[in-house]
Amino acid sequence: MQTTTRVAIIGGGVVGASVLYHLTKLGWSDVMLLERSELTSGSTWHAAGGFHTLNGDTNMAALQGYTIRLYKELEEITGVSCGLHHVGGVTLADSQDRFDMLLAERAKHRFMGLETEIVTPEEIAKIAPVTNTDGIIGGLYDPLDGHLDPSGTTHAYAKAARMGGAQIHTHTMVRETNQRPDGTWDVVTDKGTVHAEHVVNAGGLWAREVGAMASVHFPLHPMEHQYLVTEDVPLIVEMAKDGVEHPHVMDPAGESYLRQEGKGLCIGFYEQTCRPWAVGGTSWDFGQDLLPNDFDKIEQSIDFAYKRFPDLERAGVKNVIHGPFTFAPDGNPLVGPVPGMRNYWSACGVMAGFSQGGGVGLMLAQWMVEGEPERDVMAMDVARFGDWITPGYTLPKVIENYQKRFSVAYPNEELPAARPTRTTPMYDIFSDMGAVWGQQFGLEVANYFAQSGDPDYETPSFRRSDAFDATAREVNAVRTSVGINEVHNFGKYLVTGPRARAWLDRIMAGRVPRRGRISLTPMLSPKGKLIGDFTMSCLGAETFQLTASYGSQAFHYRWFLQHQEDGVTIKNISDKRNGFQVAGPRARDVLQACTLTDVTEMKFLDVWPMTVGMTDCIVQRVSYTGDLGFEIYCDPMAQRQLWHTLWHAGADHGMAPFGMRAMMSLRLDKFFGSWMAEFSPDYTAAETGLDRFISWKKNTDFIGRTAAEAERATGPARQLTAFEVDADDADVHGYEPIWLDGAVVGFCTSGGYSHHAQKSVALGFLPTDQIAEGRAVEIEILGQMRPARVITTPLFDADGARMRG
Repeated sequence: MQTTTRVAIIGGGVVGASVLYHLTKLGWSDVMLLERSELTSGSTWHAAGGFHTLNGDTNMAALQGYTIRLYKELEEITGVSCGLHHVGGVTLADSQDRFDMLLAERAKHRFMGLETEIVTPEEIAKIAPVTNTDGIIGGLYDPLDGHLDPSGTTHAYAKAARMGGAQIHTHTMVRETNQRPDGTWDVVTDKGTVHAEHVVNAGGLWAREVGAMASVHFPLHPMEHQYLVTEDVPLIVEMAKDGVEHPHVMDPAGESYLRQEGKGLCIGFYEQTCRPWAVGGTSWDFGQDLLPNDFDKIEQSIDFAYKRFPDLERAGVKNVIHGPFTFAPDGNPLVGPVPGMRNYWSACGVMAGFSQGGGVGLMLAQWMVEGEPERDVMAMDVARFGDWITPGYTLPKVIENYQKRFSVAYPNEELPAARPTRTTPMYDIFSDMGAVWGQQFGLEVANYFAQSGDPDYETPSFRRSDAFDATAREVNAVRTSVGINEVHNFGKYLVTGPRARAWLDRIMAGRVPRRGRISLTPMLSPKGKLIGDFTMSCLGAETFQLTASYGSQAFHYRWFLQHQEDGVTIKNISDKRNGFQVAGPRARDVLQACTLTDVTEMKFLDVWPMTVGMTDCIVQRVSYTGDLGFEIYCDPMAQRQLWHTLWHAGADHGMAPFGMRAMMSLRLDKFFGSWMAEFSPDYTAAETGLDRFISWKKNTDFIGRTAAEAERATGPARQLTAFEVDADDADVHGYEPIWLDGAVVGFCTSGGYSHHAQKSVALGFLPTDQIAEGRAVEIEILGQMRPARVITTPLFDADGARMRG
């Protein structure tokens, strides 16, 4: 066995084989896969082998589309059959909420180029005649759905990789992964040690155990999953005589998926009475094994399936497949460079390996070879979970995700498992004030404050929710008097040292502020894509505070550490510095009542040290509400005292608490973008308008400068703009297509209702040459074409007089 390699991939399932192939496809031939047993051992060999494009995240759906289209290419390259059956598939809706979800997904597919269509119960009966359509409202048909041979597909990846120069060693047990001081790895196996520049954990069921060898905890857990294969079904036999194969059917109400298998049917379940597997760890002795049949846990699911698919009840069971596969807490894969590690990569938690494996392999290979993937992969980035996550948190979240695999995914839904996990000192105070909580990155965040008559639980919906009135009240408080909320859900970083300013000049595209001032800046990838939207505060000659998205802190901190230099110290202080935002026309009056400092002298974008009440604070003159406002940061140990000071002073000025629902409405008044909606690695600074914060004059070759200047010279083909929408009872949430002259020309990034302007607002991309004040377009919301108009003047404080005054 070769003793050195550029990349050592641990795990020979479909994901490991896909990563191996894609690395060779991108030019890295000195790569190796190590598998302790045979290829496909673990979860791959017993998978049902279905594939589909439906996914709530558009980038994940696009990668699933790539994966499906890749299979024919693999067959052509290798001559190995993947056993493809492109039979199409229909997802059923038996309630208006389920149908709304399908309408929303169909709308997304329009601008993605996926040819799905909404079908009626009558059409479903013709497309999938095994289905009893009683109670069905409609469905979503996808011609790309199908199934394949798991073993053949994995071996096709493997052969294609070998043709590109890769080595595959089966029956080779990895026992240790030890990092050398230079960042490379010694991978110790039972057949010798391999020195690798990079290690990829594609361990599947053993990803936790492989990670533990490098002292890395992966938030994964295996779940038992069971599907049945029937004897011949007369209807399927008759269809086969005409050379017709029955399409897939997904029945969310019955938590089941169904497809043809031979001349019978295969049906699998995501039952509520699910069971986690290998809670204490996966045994190394487990391989191409199955679990004992367990009909008890799927008894209710089978009863429901007999009603939806009556032919099942008349068919005998020929085979039962009951095996484990892994989930992450949100059901998406864990892919990318592991935070805090050098040259250690994750390709784990890919529970839908034959829908997602090709896309996972491509993105990870691009990341390794080219330095960044071609699209936003935050939905599957391993950095979307922080170092606070534990097995005790992971298990209940994985169970919840399994149970909700086929549930309606609402844009305003807050899932309850393993909560509250992380709270600030304000949690009980805000709870007593009626806070209705959401969560971000495991942290409890107040969505709104319920008063008498308000719901203390926001009902999930695709339409305007029952928190509408409470949100309107909080928006009004901010715009007419003063509101207060926490600043805990900002990621915060302290950058210090003699090289701090020079380092920030290189990392950030914007101007590094002078002492006592703030600047806003994009952070760019080498290809000019947005990877951050930051506020930079200069607290001293060698001391800076950065603030950005709380949920992306592991992503951003990983980037900082990857580019750290001598003379620069970077600390993630996201949970070590907290405080409040006060915003509204009376915000200055409240702050002045709490401090001896003359805050009337504080200019917009100033940052001052200040004693507020008894608490030493850092105060910034800035507000995401777009109003007159201040961000007040303190030690969390002093936060409750600071609260009492501000709340007491605010009583004379009509102060009210406000939550994130109000914040998201307030920012629409000013057309302010939101991270991972308007601003993400899918877009550039010029496309989003953040190029106005780039310091083109600074004499620094900041990361992404070449790409940004090239786009500056030509101009972007599309740009972010705002729309006023003639909405009914549903507003834009994101990815709704924008129509002009009967064609889809753009898409929405986010939207909602401006309670201040009493208008429905959307933000989205249009071709640059089509953007003009009043331009009439249509936005498809839940299957309805809603008239909309381009608006270029903010709905509040258009000249910035109040925000800057």
